[in-house]
Amino acid sequence: MKNYENELIVSHSPHIITPMSTSRIMGCVIIALLPSLIAGTIVMGVRALILAAVCVASCVLFEALWNRLLKKENTISDLSAAVTGLLIALNVPVTLPFYMAIIGCFFAIIIVKQFFGGIGHNFMNPALAARAFLLASWAGAMTTFVEPGEVVHIFGNADVITSATPLSVLKNGGGDLPSYSQLFLGNVGGSIGETSALAILIGAAFLVYKKVIKLNTPISYLATLFILGFISGGDGLFQILSGGVMLGAFFMATDYTTTPTTPAGQVIFGVGCGLVTFIIRKWGGYPEGVTYAILLMNIVTPLIDKYIRPKTFGKIKEAVANE
Repeated sequence: MKNYENELIVSHSPHIITPMSTSRIMGCVIIALLPSLIAGTIVMGVRALILAAVCVASCVLFEALWNRLLKKENTISDLSAAVTGLLIALNVPVTLPFYMAIIGCFFAIIIVKQFFGGIGHNFMNPALAARAFLLASWAGAMTTFVEPGEVVHIFGNADVITSATPLSVLKNGGGDLPSYSQLFLGNVGGSIGETSALAILIGAAFLVYKKVIKLNTPISYLATLFILGFISGGDGLFQILSGGVMLGAFFMATDYTTTPTTPAGQVIFGVGCGLVTFIIRKWGGYPEGVTYAILLMNIVTPLIDKYIRPKTFGKIKEAVANE
């Protein structure tokens, strides 16, 4: 008689099979971030590339050491640590000292990610949390931006001409606002990865093509900020092309772990990000608000998922069950 013992394997739902493993998804994100890194290197010099390499290597090393010390499975092959390092580099000025960047990487990987259980368990985006930590710890270094085209020494940031970001000029005055073409192409001061909207859109288009991200959150984020900027008497297009909005909307507000899971929840998340970003830019003491907007909405994500979720089929209502 045939033995059917190993013929059928039953597991709990969801019964989903997909070729997109974590490492493939993260690999796609790395590829999508390369245009922004290339644009940043062209505008700001080779130090941008070296700083990115330092951040990626630091994040991978910290994750490997953590797994080794706790005798856990090595997870660096899923490429999530590499993505975190690259995002940190793109969110800081090219002049940031290497030791500060390394400390930021430690904070992202160990404190924000591993302390909460590793990938899939962190409650906020590690790269943005690291940026907020660095901004609170070394505000001067994190807000020193060089004039586009200035060559920055690999091991230092002396003898360079600094430049205000477009948002700083808009909020505090002290210079001429850049044109739309400058904002779109990236010929402005700012963090390494936030200057060129074109480079960000190229990477985002690749992620959409690969079905790694959906546009629910980015579109609702950008539309909210555009509308609020317009109705407040300002320039809505300037609001979405300047600062870190484009990078944040497509690459950090779409993070699987820290954002809502339903389409409706993702739209609410994006609207919230746009609203908080506008409030900080308009009335806050800091000209930029993307980092704190996304982090605050990361905290609200469990609440959004709690109330905006699909109906569970087969569930017995409490009133019926208790009769």
